[in-house]
Amino acid sequence: MTEQDSIVFVVDDDRSTREALVLLMRSVNLGTQTFASPREFLTASRPDVPGCLILDVRLPGSSGLDLQQQLIEGRVDLPIIFITGHADVRTSVRAMKAGAIEFLTKPVADQELIDAVHHALARDRVRRDAQADLASLRQRHASLTPREREVLQFVVSGLLNKQIAGELGLSLVTVKLHRGQVMRKMKAGSVAELVTMIQKLNASD
Repeated sequence: MTEQDSIVFVVDDDRSTREALVLLMRSVNLGTQTFASPREFLTASRPDVPGCLILDVRLPGSSGLDLQQQLIEGRVDLPIIFITGHADVRTSVRAMKAGAIEFLTKPVADQELIDAVHHALARDRVRRDAQADLASLRQRHASLTPREREVLQFVVSGLLNKQIAGELGLSLVTVKLHRGQVMRKMKAGSVAELVTMIQKLNASD
């Protein structure tokens, strides 16, 4: 994925800061969307691409920390980089405990912010890839018939075909056919891989 396939959101009530950040991100080939308030950000249409949020702590109305909490409650998993001209330990600890990537004090060194943004975008790409993989895995699992799911559970439990046949009252040939279908539909190259898939599914429930 190229840098053009990502977006840096900026929420800061200071226009000059927003403009400076747009220029800085443009210098490293990153697109931006800027907002003067959390309300603007929350009501705006945002592209469905890897992104991160550069967020001022002190804002009119809702604070940056309030916006962070709203995103958490709305299940919007967007990496946040806080910037502030009024840093204090309590605020920074609260922001980081809630999952912020960085908490930087103005004036922020250009390279420090660029590094933080690249780190945040990389993290969001990993998250999105993992979500896509999980969605595909769920889709493959949903394609199994009820009988195939029964066979699947016995396979990942370590039972042999003969044992599965006995548990389900099926012929050995029938179990082998179902097992083959399970492996094909799940796109599993081995039982170990199949077990890992089921563990991922169970962990996501």
